[in-house]
Amino acid sequence: MIHYFLPLFTSLTLFLGLVNTAWSEVRVEVSGVGITQIPIAIAPFKGQDASPQKPATIVAADFDRSGQFKSIDPGLVMDENSRPDFTAIRQKNADALVTGSIQKTADGRFDVKYRLWDAIKGQDLGGQSFTVVASDLRLVSHRIADQVYEKLTGDKGVFSTRIAYVTKQPERHVLWVADADGDNAQAALTSPEPIISPRWAPNGTDLAYVSFESRKPVVYVHDVGTGKRRILANFKGSNSAPAWAPDGKSVAVTLSRDGSSQIFSIDAKGGEPKRITQSNGIDTEPVYTPDGSAIYFVSDRGGSPQIYRTPASGGPVQRVTFSGNYNISPALSPDGRWLAYIARNGSQYKLHLMELATDKVYPLTDSNLDERPSFAANSKLILYASLSQGKEVLMTTTLDGKISAKLAGQAANIREPHWGPFLKP
Repeated sequence: MIHYFLPLFTSLTLFLGLVNTAWSEVRVEVSGVGITQIPIAIAPFKGQDASPQKPATIVAADFDRSGQFKSIDPGLVMDENSRPDFTAIRQKNADALVTGSIQKTADGRFDVKYRLWDAIKGQDLGGQSFTVVASDLRLVSHRIADQVYEKLTGDKGVFSTRIAYVTKQPERHVLWVADADGDNAQAALTSPEPIISPRWAPNGTDLAYVSFESRKPVVYVHDVGTGKRRILANFKGSNSAPAWAPDGKSVAVTLSRDGSSQIFSIDAKGGEPKRITQSNGIDTEPVYTPDGSAIYFVSDRGGSPQIYRTPASGGPVQRVTFSGNYNISPALSPDGRWLAYIARNGSQYKLHLMELATDKVYPLTDSNLDERPSFAANSKLILYASLSQGKEVLMTTTLDGKISAKLAGQAANIREPHWGPFLKP
């Protein structure tokens, strides 16, 4: 992974190595210890050994990745109708318990049921049943994790959301859409030319990205459900760095049609772009604030790449980053509290986090080649690309940096990640 300065601050990467397409082998590796992790026992669901997927295993991995929970195997198989021995569960140091079952129906579908228990008070906290086809068993397992997470924390879970990323092998670039844990990846686009900067639309269905298939950077919008796509920006010069407005009605893009790379806004259906920034330098990598009122972006107008802020309609520009002389790839948390970005120190590129209310900055990782942060829809985790043991991988981290998870595929080099929004049930 090599970072370098381009007229577009996009991509900033050379892809290395080969990618294995056996994505069912993707695994989640969690490291670190949080101070306030809640211990939760997740019993193997009755009948899951005969199922194509094991819901309890998926739910446990989701909770471990969250950084807020520590999963415990209670050592017993219990369905949703079994009343637990809470004394035994508490002896496992568990505060909560999830039980359930999975059974194949006569029409080939699967009934999946679960129940959540307060192990401290011995109370039934409710549950739900689902009837799904085999291909949706992973999704329903993630939805169970989402429901349990929300009941225990009050925050929405993001386990059933999706991520997008890009891989490359010689003369083959692939845009993938996958579950939030990196599994169940599906190829949305394959091209002999580079694909960069995938960005989810607020509807969770459309992806904007940049493709070089026309031998120049062109911005496309791709419906991942139907596979249909259309050109959004193909003007003279370079078209890059798409970023959706929160209402999904417009997209900020970087265009060099008038000379240097500047930020424009274009209707999501296409049309004539409206210029937002005015400088003699390079302005790129826009990202909207959650309320759509402003845009954060990267510019070298001060001599080196730094992050700035401007009203979404254009106007006065305010510098945001002052620590170091090379700060790129801004990402804003959906709750508006945090700015994640990549800072270069010498030859090291590290993920940093700024608390916007105080301007305090925190380094989050011990790695040296981090890229492209994006927040989970609930603002609790950050997805980014990095280099681990010589392989390019996807990582997630909690906002305190204490819990990280590696989404690693066999011999895979994975770039350009972006975490999608909440999906409608």
